[in-house]
Amino acid sequence: MLKCGGVGGDMATLKLNPYKLQHNYRLLKDMFEKNNLDWAIVTKLLSGNELFLEEVLKLNPKQVCDSRISNLKKIKTLNPSIETIYIKPVPMGSVYSLLEVADISFNSELKTLQALSDISLRRGKKHKVIIAVELGDLREGIMGEHILDFFWEVFGMKGIEVVGLGANLNCLNGVMPSEGKLNELSDYRDLVERKFGRKIPLISGGSSVTIPLVEKGMVPDKINHFRVGESLFFGADLFNEGTLPEFYSDVFEVEAEILELSLKPMTPSGDLSKNVHGDVFEIDDSHEGKMRYQGLIDIGSLDIASKYLQPEDSNIQVVGSSSDMTVLDFPPDSAGHQVGSSVKFKASYMVVLGLMNSQYVTKSLVGSTCKDVMEVEAIFGSLLKRQPKRA
Repeated sequence: MLKCGGVGGDMATLKLNPYKLQHNYRLLKDMFEKNNLDWAIVTKLLSGNELFLEEVLKLNPKQVCDSRISNLKKIKTLNPSIETIYIKPVPMGSVYSLLEVADISFNSELKTLQALSDISLRRGKKHKVIIAVELGDLREGIMGEHILDFFWEVFGMKGIEVVGLGANLNCLNGVMPSEGKLNELSDYRDLVERKFGRKIPLISGGSSVTIPLVEKGMVPDKINHFRVGESLFFGADLFNEGTLPEFYSDVFEVEAEILELSLKPMTPSGDLSKNVHGDVFEIDDSHEGKMRYQGLIDIGSLDIASKYLQPEDSNIQVVGSSSDMTVLDFPPDSAGHQVGSSVKFKASYMVVLGLMNSQYVTKSLVGSTCKDVMEVEAIFGSLLKRQPKRA
């Protein structure tokens, strides 16, 4: 039996709250409209999950961005009229597939652009492209000193239409956006337009990390397009490492079932060697002879690296994980925790990213109840209530 988007049989869940998603979207929409900025939702975090994608498309965005062709295919299946943008350099082997599902694509290689042009011409239409420019974070993008030679080649390709310049910041080396960086991108667009007498309408220079600059009036007027994911789903203020005012940071909820809860030694016994992660346990002498209430939960390294897991209850500590279980240290007086109950975790970007890609974690909406979970609660609910309290 399937469970709300999961494969069934596993009791770790990742939930999306539609109300909080809608709330964050309205705040972003109002902000961008007030500042005369176009924007697109970045859905790559959702890993093509149709249940969650449907909630995003209910927001009625103008554009949706993704970095996986298979995800764009699902988006087009759900809403064929939505404008889609592929936001990383296009793989040469996927050009045909991309043209089926992406209305616009980011590009930085002449060879790939030529392939897009040739295939589009054979299909009797033009493909829209945004040229990625390097601004210092050293991920994708052409170097500024090559921009005129690059566009001399690009403007000779008849099967593509250059609709914009774009840039990425902060994702690899943490280079932060600034008024100066954004002006640099604007200057490149002006240089190309003057040199070739061609209009490039779009400057896609903004992402979630740039949003605080909008409110401060530090985004140059010529920057007219944003690509936003993290601030929508997490309310993230990446400049101040906090949450944007009035935004929800908990659009997602994460919880896992306690499989075992018992008093055990704090240090292992026997000859020690490498564990499944290649690590050797280092014994803390201060823990010798001490005991702890150890719990096992239904999430493991197959789902998410334990270093990213942070329980909402600060009294619970993550000890470590194996492939499909994680060990937690519970305080003796923690109320409400027992076998069959759940532990909630903070749904950070890296946690959600990992769990979205796990087929063993149930995906559902806050407020919905899975049928098989209801059946389990009905059958075993009385047993959970009768479990003895820990000493």
